[in-house]
Amino acid sequence: MSKIVDLYQPGKTLLIYNPRAGRSTARPQLSEIVSLLQPSFGELVVQTTLHPGHARELAQALGNNYDTVICCGGDGTLNETINGLLLGGATARVGYIPIGSTNDLAKNIGVPTDLHQAAFLLSRGDTHRYDIGQFNGRYFTYFASFGPGVSVSYSTPQKMKNALGYAAYMINGFLFQVIPTLRQVKPKHIKITCDGHVIEDDFYFGAVSNAYSVAGGMFRYSERDVRFNDGLFEVMLVRRLRHATQIFPMLYKMHRHDYDGKTLLLLQAKDLTFEFSEPVPWTLDGERGGAVTKAEIHVLPSAVQISCDGKQGFLPQPAATKKTESR
Repeated sequence: MSKIVDLYQPGKTLLIYNPRAGRSTARPQLSEIVSLLQPSFGELVVQTTLHPGHARELAQALGNNYDTVICCGGDGTLNETINGLLLGGATARVGYIPIGSTNDLAKNIGVPTDLHQAAFLLSRGDTHRYDIGQFNGRYFTYFASFGPGVSVSYSTPQKMKNALGYAAYMINGFLFQVIPTLRQVKPKHIKITCDGHVIEDDFYFGAVSNAYSVAGGMFRYSERDVRFNDGLFEVMLVRRLRHATQIFPMLYKMHRHDYDGKTLLLLQAKDLTFEFSEPVPWTLDGERGGAVTKAEIHVLPSAVQISCDGKQGFLPQPAATKKTESR
């Protein structure tokens, strides 16, 4: 990590801006973002990301120097920002201006994807505690998965995402990756320890999440089953299918929330261990998570204080506040 020097800025806000996030035709100018935020936050210290991982470096090095850190980018930029803040031990309030291709997390927790509305929400100062996941020591904000299609988000070219948005994932993923390889995909034999209970079987796909929907709504849970600050993640598992093409009726069952316990399982847990006989690739918040033979996943309850409307999905907590407390 390059050396980044900064001092505590009382009353100031750090804005981490990713100039490559989202569709180029709809991407707002930095000057417009700053002009919308300044009436509420006064002087902003702006840091523009220069390369992948830079948002994490900035948040880790500077996060303790500010009461509020606003991330302007997509889900990947937010993942990096939160990773950096947690790695640096920062307690700053997290703001999010979503300008990415899918903005899954924003849509889940109630952060508007309209720039003006997002800025207005930040100005109100409403914050809520949000559970974060830990995967072999690395943090993820809302989604970790293995199985067919996990590489779609990070293997889709950035230029394609900038031009087509979410459609790029569908074209690159299902047309060029998932569908052509369905017949070759085989389930993995996995030993899963879920809050002390052991499940051992062949599984085609697995996901650990803290969201109503992921992958642009491709996987969707019932809103009755999900709470963003209950200290539990939802665990969805797909057992061995008789034929790979059954993935399509399986996706239909997911949309209907039809978890029959045979093919499709839905569990809740705070601590999980996945053990494979060979390295299996994972994705974390749409980014490359690495191929591992053992994945240890833990929930960090209420680890982040994030600005959002909190109208649904959050349990009442004394920790929720209207304004960030002074240091």
